Amino acid sequence: AMKGTNSPLPGQGESVTWSPDSKQIAFVSSTPGPETAEAGGDPMVITRYLYKPTAGEGLTHFNDNRRLHIFIVDASTRQVRQATDGSYDEHSIDWSPDGKEILFASNREPNSDEFFNYDLFALKVADGSVRRLTATESCEYAPRWSPDGATIAYSGTKRGLTDRETTMEDTHVWLVNADGSDRREIGAAIDNRQSHPTWGNDGAVYFTAQERGSVNLYRLRVSGGTPEIVVHEPGAVGSWSVGKDGVVVYSYASPRDMAEIYLKSATGTQQLTDLNTEALRGKALAQVEPLWFTSNDNRFEVEAFLTKPLGLTADSKHPLIVNIHGGPHGQNGPAFNFEAQVYAGQGWATLNVNYRGSTGYGQKFADAVFADQDGNEGQDVLYGVSAAVRRNLWIDRDRMGIEGVSYGGQLSDWLITQTNEFKAAIPIAGISNLISYNYMTYYNQYEEMEFGQFLHQGNLMDTAWERSALKHVANVRTPTMLMHGENDPDVPIAEAEQYYIALKDVGVETVFVRYPREGHGLAETKHQVDRLDRSIAWYEKHFPPAGTEVKTNVQP
Repeated sequence: AMKGTNSPLPGQGESVTWSPDSKQIAFVSSTPGPETAEAGGDPMVITRYLYKPTAGEGLTHFNDNRRLHIFIVDASTRQVRQATDGSYDEHSIDWSPDGKEILFASNREPNSDEFFNYDLFALKVADGSVRRLTATESCEYAPRWSPDGATIAYSGTKRGLTDRETTMEDTHVWLVNADGSDRREIGAAIDNRQSHPTWGNDGAVYFTAQERGSVNLYRLRVSGGTPEIVVHEPGAVGSWSVGKDGVVVYSYASPRDMAEIYLKSATGTQQLTDLNTEALRGKALAQVEPLWFTSNDNRFEVEAFLTKPLGLTADSKHPLIVNIHGGPHGQNGPAFNFEAQVYAGQGWATLNVNYRGSTGYGQKFADAVFADQDGNEGQDVLYGVSAAVRRNLWIDRDRMGIEGVSYGGQLSDWLITQTNEFKAAIPIAGISNLISYNYMTYYNQYEEMEFGQFLHQGNLMDTAWERSALKHVANVRTPTMLMHGENDPDVPIAEAEQYYIALKDVGVETVFVRYPREGHGLAETKHQVDRLDRSIAWYEKHFPPAGTEVKTNVQP
């Protein structure tokens, strides 16, 4: 893979696969398109729907009209040739066992900028011809050849309106014959999001499923049926590999340790690495407990996870930090949570609520946020807080904070317009204005996926404004520290800029922390540390000693 604008192939190589004989490497990289000069010149000329950059460092896929194509490099001579071209992108590649074809996913419909219609194709290495394997209105992801080359496993959806970035429909495991015939779903027995199907040498498919905050590993025969449990523990399985003898090596984050490597065989499970011994030596770790409650509209039983503070005694009182996950189609769970453990060391509890729309609780639950952003899912968070306070009398209701990243930042923005019970807020990379966000983000079809139509259709523009925190900013009384990456392509920093000025206008104590070079999430270690340090300081400033009444610092 090559990186850097001075290389023959500008852009960053991604999705790499070796040929079976180990003589060639196929990879995906961006390459100049027909309008690159104008799109990158002065002035910049834009014609594509997807025209914004996708990378925080400025390497682009969209705004200079580059496309992602497949390249093949000879491992011995290092000679590189471009294997695909055209006005579309390829990704998720896998070399066939016989070395003759390379699988890939691509949208080759007339509007190739639509996120929600990826199909599977096979590239013939010898002559560059491409054959189509699927032609659906839904999405196919991550295709993988079976060991005998006869079948392809992939994760896919059924609905037409899905999005590779955020979709409420759970992906399931599918199979299709190598000639494109007999496409069938085999993962329907698990009503949860499934990912990364991988073949074992026994012809079975291994995949992960998100379930009640955990990520578990399953094995499924191609005939379907009931999936067999491989790893099913509180925590999260990450990557894995299946050996010829059926041994599985996998990474797993437990409630009390960050991800380590494990080996599972017929004789049992063995931990192979202990990378965090020194980091965790002598440090007490907080306990994480599940907490269930009934939603405000009685539609769902909602699960949350409460990380208890260190130093908890029979008569002690402790602050509570409500940390909201992003997505909205994601989940929190019992796996090791570094931030929650840091807060526990401060004597603070952390509550993570898997509000409606979260993954891991079935399709009906994931669908429940449709056309209801900043609505009942926010009430789920508040009901979770109430349940935690009622059942844990050591929680000090006068010392509660709220934070979240991405959609969690959006809900943090929103909820402080709906309640004054939080003494400090830290929205990170959050959306404050659904309308401006819709027209500024690099994946402009997000709201269409979440609401079922474009904002200009029906009365959705009015609904989007009504559900925007910015519209209700006059209600805010909570001291707020906004954090945002300056190069965020997902949620442009303008979302924080608007909210910051609005909060200042209202008279709310507000701080705006901008992180240079950062995209959607902080990558630089010094910024990650800074964020934690500033968060602790912000909460400490606004959490008075236990039993002290807090007065609003909003100016009259």
